[in-house]
This record gives sequence, structure tokens and C-alpha cells, in this order.
Amino acid sequence: GFSMSIYDVTSRSIYLRWPKISGASSYRVTATAVNTVGHSLLAHFSDVTFKGTLTSLIPNTLYAIQAEAIDKNGIILAETQIMQSTAPDIPVIDQAYSKLSNSITVEWRAVPGATSYLLTAQDGDSFIETVVTNSPGTVTGLKPATLYRITIRSINSGGKSQPSPFRKAKTVLAAPVLSVSSPSCDSIAVRWKAVYMAAGFSVSLMRSDGLGRMLKENTTNTSLIFTNLDPGTLYTIKAYAWNINGIPGDDFTYNQRTSPNAPADVQVAFNSGALRAIVSWMPTEGALTYSVTASSGLLKLKCNTSSASCVVPSLQCGSEYYVSVTAYNDAGSSKPTDAVSLKTIPCAPVNISIEEDEPGHLLVLWSSVNFGGYYVVFVKSDDGLEAHCNTSHTQCHFQSDCGFTYFISVFAYNKAGQSPLGDVFNYTTAPCCPSDLRAVVVSSDTVQVTWAPVRGVDMYQTRAVDWSGVALCNGTATACTLSALQCNTQYNVTVYSFSEARGSNTSCASKYVATAPCSPEIKNISKEALSVVSVHWQSNNEEATYIVTARGEAGLWHCRSSGNSCTLINLPCGSAFSVSAIARSPAGQSLPSHSVPLETAPCCPNDLIVTQVTQSVTNISWSVGMGAQTYVTTLESPKGQAKCHTLQNYCLLGCITCSTNYTVSLKAISETGLTSSCTYQGYSSSACCPSGVKLYRLGNNGIRVYWRASEETRDYHTDLHGSKGNFTCTPSSGLSHCDIMEIPCGDVYTVVVSPVTDKGPKLTFCPKKIYS
Repeated sequence: GFSMSIYDVTSRSIYLRWPKISGASSYRVTATAVNTVGHSLLAHFSDVTFKGTLTSLIPNTLYAIQAEAIDKNGIILAETQIMQSTAPDIPVIDQAYSKLSNSITVEWRAVPGATSYLLTAQDGDSFIETVVTNSPGTVTGLKPATLYRITIRSINSGGKSQPSPFRKAKTVLAAPVLSVSSPSCDSIAVRWKAVYMAAGFSVSLMRSDGLGRMLKENTTNTSLIFTNLDPGTLYTIKAYAWNINGIPGDDFTYNQRTSPNAPADVQVAFNSGALRAIVSWMPTEGALTYSVTASSGLLKLKCNTSSASCVVPSLQCGSEYYVSVTAYNDAGSSKPTDAVSLKTIPCAPVNISIEEDEPGHLLVLWSSVNFGGYYVVFVKSDDGLEAHCNTSHTQCHFQSDCGFTYFISVFAYNKAGQSPLGDVFNYTTAPCCPSDLRAVVVSSDTVQVTWAPVRGVDMYQTRAVDWSGVALCNGTATACTLSALQCNTQYNVTVYSFSEARGSNTSCASKYVATAPCSPEIKNISKEALSVVSVHWQSNNEEATYIVTARGEAGLWHCRSSGNSCTLINLPCGSAFSVSAIARSPAGQSLPSHSVPLETAPCCPNDLIVTQVTQSVTNISWSVGMGAQTYVTTLESPKGQAKCHTLQNYCLLGCITCSTNYTVSLKAISETGLTSSCTYQGYSSSACCPSGVKLYRLGNNGIRVYWRASEETRDYHTDLHGSKGNFTCTPSSGLSHCDIMEIPCGDVYTVVVSPVTDKGPKLTFCPKKIYS
């Protein structure tokens, strides 16, 4: 077909193209303004021209454009028509100017029918365009201090107008990028890099809270310092560059705080108990954080905080510190304050020694310490009584008593307070014998001995003596466990008290204790019956009763005897047990013997199902027998035997004879080889299928089926299955053929002859014949 398309539109022109029409010698195009009366345009084009331009049109006007293909006789061969609007009129730029270094703003008079405008800024071969909806419009993404040619085109749904006459405009200078710092608490230094085309710079500074006056400096340099400022105060700095014509560029704003003044009125409070100093001061203007330094020789301790006080921990005793405070903010730090002296508490006295110069008298001695004014000695006995001694010397005397432990500590004092607690020393007088001695048999080779505590004991020694030797136990507790003793043996047990200072008291009384029976040793386990076993052990105790336990997942079974064997009964099949024995006597109970494993024969499956799959294959399935790992199934008859050994709980048996009675048996075998023989109800295989089945046609719609009977007394029936119907025939008893009539023609049938069974489903595995 003949069609026409538009490939460009301007304010007064429409550009067309069309395909070649066979036989056409020229093309005539007519453009008629839709909403303007009397305005139309006619143009002719030759047969070799397939593009045309309509000019002298009215801007922003909808035209109906008709194209006609004409042969050499003036007959119109084809025609087509489309609607197209011209673009709006060309805008006129009123002014173009730059306020920012990366943009130029353009102003113009609105053009009727324009829905948007395309602004173009051209710098040599590169240009940037942006679409705006009305005046003024701004082109962004420009380079600073660069001269651009600016044009504008109006846009509507029809297209774009031609570009307007250009205007030249230059972007202003870029802003200087400031680097600002506060070298002191009353000054701010400003630095920047040179700006392209800049003739000079203007930098102003004013407090950010608006107080005070503004400072402004003009310079051709790239750095400037403002002095006589307020410490710790936030200032706003603004800077811009100007060109040789004095036109300012973009400005750059930066907020900078001056560094703080040093804090005033520093106070130091010492906590002697925690060995730390609490330092406080008057806050200083503009400070964000403070750092406290406590120096003593080469040692320096620091504490940082944002408040007006700080705790300096971990001070050393017997030292003098010089404490100063420095204020910080994001601009820097102040000068440190004048140092304040702090003397700490004295250290705990050392080299303490205790002497018992004569019975009942103790002498305590120690070395003097730095910054120690006087000393206090505390002596506390283990019954809670306490005595003390104040002295400016380095020794003190105390009275003592036997059988006591004394705890002795020495403190030094000065104006700062008490020294930390040093080593606590103890001195013990001669001990007494333990009382309330008790001995308890824990096991056949262990006896636990307990007694009441006595004064002044550093260690106890427990001795157990029998005919073969001595067992010892040393400790500081009032209990001792004697182990590795002989079982079934009587011991003489004695507890002695020891003191490092005074030695031992060997006049303590003893006590006789008998250990528990020895553990029996199982020698043999014999199976008496299916769920009955006898356990035999070696008897090596006097007056002992033995208890045998079989432990397994199925539960616990026990038997007991005073001899050397007993019998466990009613053990479940398919179970594993751990068998152990213990001995009991008036002295206690022995440890268990070593366990001996015991396994009962696996259980026979409760359920067994026999299913015939084909005439010679039978499937046997059964429930799981507890304790069984593998199974052996057997079908046996006078005609032969079928057997299967499997890990599963089912099995396929082949070579089965039809019409035969079988006995069914199964063996359940455990992982260790124990076997249980299981017998189930007998099984009769299915009747035999006939052989020699042949088919004969009887007229157009009937067949006769012949077969050879497998048994003389067996009856058979015939099934015929097809897509058009199913048919059945059962002949009289003794016959070996059957007639099936009125069979629809044109179908393929499957014929099966199977024996008639007394009960159960019809046999489905006899051979099939195809008839068509």
C-alpha cells in the first residue's frame, strides 16, 4: 500500500518520505491548515523523488497532509493522508547570565504553543543541553570561568523549532577551597589553592552565634591569619574570588572553632582506699574534652573526659605526683595548667617476720617505708579475738596461746591515709590431736575418714595399717580418703596433726575399720534354655551375698546367691545385655565386676505373608524380628525346595510348582550368628494354567478357543478383552474348548484362559493370546 511518514519537523517546515509506486510519473502533496481558513500548500515531485519538504508553513499549526501518486495520464494511482503539527515559533533570548560557576541562567519571552524549551550551552565542540518548561531556565554542569554560546529551541508534540540566535555568556569563577586551622586559642589560619582566572580573593570571618563584628580581608595571596579572636569559639569563614573585572565568583563557607584556653582552678582529691585521684576544674569555653596527666618520674598516668572532673586510677603508693589538665576541641589543645603536687599513702611494710622468743610471747618485726609516719600492727587469733599495737618503731610484742593460729598484718600511716593491706602472716602454736574420729567404707578399696578440726594444724596425716603394710594420706582438710586398700581386710586407722612450726602430735588414738568385699570375677555364662542363663563367678569373700544384674534396653534382670552361681530367667529374645555382679557384706558393697556381654537369640517375626506373583514365582514378606540381621526363608514340598537368604523383610522365591502344597519355614539370624528357627502355616500354590491355547474363527462374529488341560478334573474359563467390550465364556466341566459369539468386528482382543479357583481372586498371570 501507499503510505507516508514524517522524519523531521520545524516551526515552518515538515519533512516527508514515501515509497515508490509502480507506474507513477509524479507525486502531488497538499498541506491544509486544520484550524486556519484559506491556508494550504501544494507541492509536486518527480517520479524519482521519494522525499519532500513542505516549507512556508505556519508555526504551531496542525496540518492535514495528503499525498497522491499520479501516472503520466494524470490518473491518481494511490493516495494517503496524515495529520502533523508544526513546531512552535523560534524563541528570542532576552538575557543570559551566570550566578554560579557551574551554571548559566537564560531568560526569554514565552512562545505560543510551546510545552517545553531546549537550552544548549556550547563550548567549542562540546555542548550541554537541558530541557525546561518555562523562563527563566538554567543550564548546569558547566566549567567555571568559561565563555559559552547559548541557544534555545521551543518544543511541542510536533517537534522542535530551529535554534534561536545565540547569546554569549561566561560562567563566574569557582570558589576557593579552604583549609582552616587554629594554631592558637586566639587565632585562625586560612589557606587555599589558586583559582583559575582569579585576580584576588575576599575572606570574611564572624562568630557563628552572631555576636561581635565581622572581620573582612581582601588579598591576592592564598593564605591569611585572623588574630585576637575569642578562645574556644565557633567562627564562620566565607571566601570568594573575583576576576579582573571585579565580578565575584562562587563563595565557600567553613566553620572553624578556635582552640580552648587552659582550664582554671584545678583541684585534686585523693582516695586512699582505691589509690586514685579525683581531679576537678572550672570548664573552659569551647572545650569538648579534657586530658589529665599525673607524672611521677618516668611514669605518666592519663585520664580523658568530656566533663569537668576525672578520676586518675592505679596510683602507686609511697609516690609524689604532679597533676596538670589540658583542654581539647576539634581545633586543637590548650596549654597544660600549672602542675599540682600530690603525695600518696605509704606502701604496706615489707620484710615482716614473727618470732616466738619464749612460749606465750610473739615478737613482730618489719622494715620502714617511704612517707611512713607511724605503724599499727593487728594480731587476730582464729577464735575472732584481736589485739593491736601503735608505734613509730619497727617492732611490737604480743602474748600468745597454744593450739591457736594468729593472723598478723602491719599498716603504715601518713597524712594521706592508711597504706594498702600487705601480706597477712600467720603463726601457729603446737596442735592438738583430732577428736570425733569417724571412718566410713566407701568401696572395697576406699575408706573415708573424718574428724573435728583442732587449733594450730597445718596438715593432718591419716595412717591405715594392716598385716601387709601402711597406707598414708596427708592434707589440710578434716577429711581424708584412703584408697588402694585391700578389699575384705581389717585396718588400724590413726589421724595425726602437724604444724610446720611445732611438728606433730603422735599421741593420738586409733580405730579399727574393715573394708568392703572384693569385686567378684564372672568366669562363665551358660544358656540353660531359650530365656534362661546361668552365671558363674569366683567367690573370694567371707560372709558375702552376690547379686548379678543383666542390663539392656529391654530392662534389668537380677538374681542373687551366697554361692558362686545363680540363674537369670525370663530374658526376652533378640536383646543384648551387659552382665555384672557385686558382693555385699556387713562392711559394705563391692565395686561391680567387669561386665560380660550377653545376647539372646533373635525373635521370630510375628507376621508372615505368602503372595504368588507368577505361576512359578512367590513373594514372601514378614514383620521385623527383634535382634535379627538376616533371614532364611524356605518353601518345601515333595517336589522340591525353594530358599532365599536376605537382609530385607521380604523375598522372591522362584521355581515354584503349581498346584502344590508347601511347608513354610524361616530362620532369623542375629549379627553375631545366633539363630531362631520359625515355622508358619503351610502354603498351596495356585492351579496350573492350561497350555496349547489356539483360536479359530466361527463366522464373522465368533471364535472358538481350544486348550490343553493341565489337570483332568480342573475347570477353566475364558476372558476376551477389547476396546469395544469384554466377553467371558465358561464351558461345561471336562471340556477343553469354548465358543464366544457376537463379537464386534474391527477390534483387537486379548484372550486369556485360566483355571477356575474355589476361592480367592481370578488368576491374572496365565499366558495371553491376541485375536483381531
